[in-house]
Amino acid sequence: MEKLTIDDHSFLERLSLLHVEAIFTAIDQNRKFLRKWLPFVDFTQKRSDTERFVRSIIDKVSSNRDEVYIIWYKHEFAGLIGFKDIDRINDKIEIGYWLIEKMTGKGLATSAARKMVNLAFRNMEMNRVVIRCGVGNDKSAAIPRRLGFSLEGIERNGERHNHSYIDLEVFSLLKLEWAKTLF
Repeated sequence: MEKLTIDDHSFLERLSLLHVEAIFTAIDQNRKFLRKWLPFVDFTQKRSDTERFVRSIIDKVSSNRDEVYIIWYKHEFAGLIGFKDIDRINDKIEIGYWLIEKMTGKGLATSAARKMVNLAFRNMEMNRVVIRCGVGNDKSAAIPRRLGFSLEGIERNGERHNHSYIDLEVFSLLKLEWAKTLF
């Protein structure tokens, strides 16, 4: 099980089937909080829905697989973070994340995102990292801003939520910009 240390209280652990129960329980207990910005919440009604999600990640060939990690804080489940839409031809990648309500406001998502950004540029030799946030999700959008990302614009109707679509703010950081700050 791969673990990435963030600090004395938090770490990332690569997603596995061992995490299904913790993820499902977190979603189930935080539905109202998570539903506003995460479209998958309404489709996660049973433990088997979460297991299907986990299997969809870990059963892919490693070269074509999203890299997803559990965020742990003081050995409690805090949320998920991961790379998605990995484009090795153009050396670009997207980071997505979410936290349960009681884990917000501790700097966990920012610290975890910083860890992932460093991993993308140092280890994966990416040139561009993107973070998309629903317009109006100010707490989520504060993370790429804190990390020095630039707002590129709005992706209109970028994500389906229930029976409608929401616009997404698109933030990016280039390796050249990252190298100047080396966080």
